[in-house]
Amino acid sequence: MTQTVSVVIPAHNSARTLDACLSSVHAQTHPIHEVIVVDDGSTDATAEIARRHPCTLLGDGVNRGVSAARNAGIAAATGEVLFFLDSDEALTPDSVANALELLRADPACGCVHGVIAPEPLYDDGPVEWYKTLHAHWWRARGAGVVETAFFAQAAVPREVFERLGGFDETLRDSEDLEFSDRLAPHYRIVLTDRVAARHDEEHRLGPLLAETYRRALLLVPALRSARAGGRTNLTANTPASVLTAALLLGSLPPALLLGGALPWLAPAAGLLAFCLANAGLIGFAARRKGPAFAAFFTAVHLACHTALLAGAAVGALRSLRPRAAAGRPRERTAVR
Repeated sequence: MTQTVSVVIPAHNSARTLDACLSSVHAQTHPIHEVIVVDDGSTDATAEIARRHPCTLLGDGVNRGVSAARNAGIAAATGEVLFFLDSDEALTPDSVANALELLRADPACGCVHGVIAPEPLYDDGPVEWYKTLHAHWWRARGAGVVETAFFAQAAVPREVFERLGGFDETLRDSEDLEFSDRLAPHYRIVLTDRVAARHDEEHRLGPLLAETYRRALLLVPALRSARAGGRTNLTANTPASVLTAALLLGSLPPALLLGGALPWLAPAAGLLAFCLANAGLIGFAARRKGPAFAAFFTAVHLACHTALLAGAAVGALRSLRPRAAAGRPRERTAVR
């Protein structure tokens, strides 16, 4: 029996990418029951572009965040399966069909989500290629049954939300991890490269580092929550990569203070260890874009680790502060 699919697309200032996103949805090999675009307080031509396509457009002009936008889409959807797609992505044509096939094959599966394609939606230069290749690599390497769901391109049966409720609207980052904490104890989660989308990644180094820092603020609390539940979150960087980056960065101040050649042996060894910890990823970048790009890739990767470590440290300190609302259960938006 053919399952009806509602595609839910949260969109905030997505005029650059929304046309490509919606065109990819309408090009799916599996028929789409309905497309719901939730305009989350955009100030550009997002709504105008959505109206050019056969879709339902929701939004009241207020920016409430991606969790609230997804919840609005869930509440309006009538399909048996909800397929979430970020507005800055374009699906490969058989992604929805493949997701449904995997859901049908495993009745205990509550979410099938996909990977970032190894080519960007638009080629905006080397920083975007770094982000795109890294995003593809770590997701593709983790394909299989996992304990973390990412909803940039994900299929979820309606019954899951009827049982668990919607996304936490107090979160504008890491909402995927919070929902995964509720999802994983009850359903299997499958990550597959049979669902894929080209993504319009950040192409400027400064904003990329700022985004990495901001998301890392919630990294330690998220890992604690997963560990408390006996689960392991999917992460973009291996423990060995993070550890060697920390050792390398920690060796720099003594080398700068002491001067001379000998103190620089420790940073040199740290850099070598960092490259070895990321040998597969760096090799993948070299095969895709050449040796010169691989050197650039390594430098940006280390810079991103610096931002990640800084954000994780600040987030860990913040999580130790007593909170006025400690012990009070967090309210979650019910999805009707």
